[in-house]
Amino acid sequence: MGGWLAMGELVLAGLDALVRELTLFAAVGFLIGGIDDLLIDLTWLSHRLRQGTTRRPLRDLRHPRVPGRLAVFVPAWDEAPVIGAMLRTALARFEHSNFRLYVGCYPNDGATLDAVAAVAEHDSRVRPVIGDKPGPTTKADNLNAMWRALRDDDAAAGVATRAVVLHDAEDVVHPFELVVFDALIDRYPLVQIPVLPLIDPAARLISGHYADEFAESHSRQMVLRAALGAGLPLSGVGCAISTELLASLEERHGTPFDQTSLTEDYELGLRAGALGFSACFARVEDANGRLIAVRAFFPATLEAAVRQKGRWMTGIALAGWDRIGWARAPQVADHWMRMRDRRGPLAVVALAAAYLAILGWGLAAVAHVATGIAAPPVGPGLRLVLTVNAGLLAWRLVCRFVATQRTYGWREGLWSVPRAIVANIIAMLAAIRAVGQYLRILAGAPPRWDKTAHVFPDELAAS
Repeated sequence: MGGWLAMGELVLAGLDALVRELTLFAAVGFLIGGIDDLLIDLTWLSHRLRQGTTRRPLRDLRHPRVPGRLAVFVPAWDEAPVIGAMLRTALARFEHSNFRLYVGCYPNDGATLDAVAAVAEHDSRVRPVIGDKPGPTTKADNLNAMWRALRDDDAAAGVATRAVVLHDAEDVVHPFELVVFDALIDRYPLVQIPVLPLIDPAARLISGHYADEFAESHSRQMVLRAALGAGLPLSGVGCAISTELLASLEERHGTPFDQTSLTEDYELGLRAGALGFSACFARVEDANGRLIAVRAFFPATLEAAVRQKGRWMTGIALAGWDRIGWARAPQVADHWMRMRDRRGPLAVVALAAAYLAILGWGLAAVAHVATGIAAPPVGPGLRLVLTVNAGLLAWRLVCRFVATQRTYGWREGLWSVPRAIVANIIAMLAAIRAVGQYLRILAGAPPRWDKTAHVFPDELAAS
């Protein structure tokens, strides 16, 4: 009997030690990440106090006397359910007199081709572009096919397109976004407007966590990034790229969009910054005070969200490190921002350790009660770190609430607190998927367009 008790005490002591180590590892990781986030917040507050509001009225922009020619690129693979409604809505909404919609299609996707042709038949501003290769290839390959078609069209018509605007097949465009791009593209070869995810009431936790993240990122972090002069990664939608910049990238790399990349939009923004092209994150409001932004439904299921976040993490934090490296010294701001972009997998490791530690604390507490053995005290150093982390977490949740509340209202602001847990779960599952994708890339597997099914708002599709 004494031997079993001694063994039980030994096992319990081992569990206590393991829990302490997991807790310490997670606590230190959270402390580093929390201080990093706090520095961003303090830098943002300083910038905001100096600059005032980050919004600009549309009327205050310097608009060209003659509207410039713009091309909107919409890559489309297996988008038959949404592409027709998206194109018709964009054509009806855009308040700009000189644009054309290029839609990248594939020869083996007849349903999407038919949907695009049905719109193009009634409006010459829609230009279907059928790639040479069967789909899916990569999104960048699709974009490059549209770029070649645009160059051929401009040469044949003797005109010059000023900029390419990127959109996805599920995007709800703002009427004046092309006006914003036209006003800014001469000064800034890269212009990004905010992206505001639509929240699916039937999947408020999963779809809503995108709203929380973009509300914070596109109201603070991206604005600060541009203000600090760091490379501005594009969001893939709601962005304009000057044709001069695209031609320069084509001259250097053979194509403007890198067909071997999973996150070609992110990399293009950083490569452009490294070449000295300036960028602008434009928070502009229309005459009604409404933010000029792109709105769209994001994934509403756990599987789809994990797939999308896994692709982002692979392309930005893992493969991106190999592909584009770090900024040249002394670009401290760019180094800082790239470090933040790539901290995701490490943050997930700390997060996983924290959840394991919570589980371990629970098991240890039950064991101590059952055996009557007193639990070892928490050391003063660890207690201090945990206290600081609790304060940093509270601050982070408040910041997230404020960002979401300002964009979506106080009810969604309150939802942002439980959605933080959902975001953590998605991030951990996405990290597992990202590591697998990265290992396949290292083994020589070609990149493939890992897209999710898209939804267009019913009330717009029916209009």
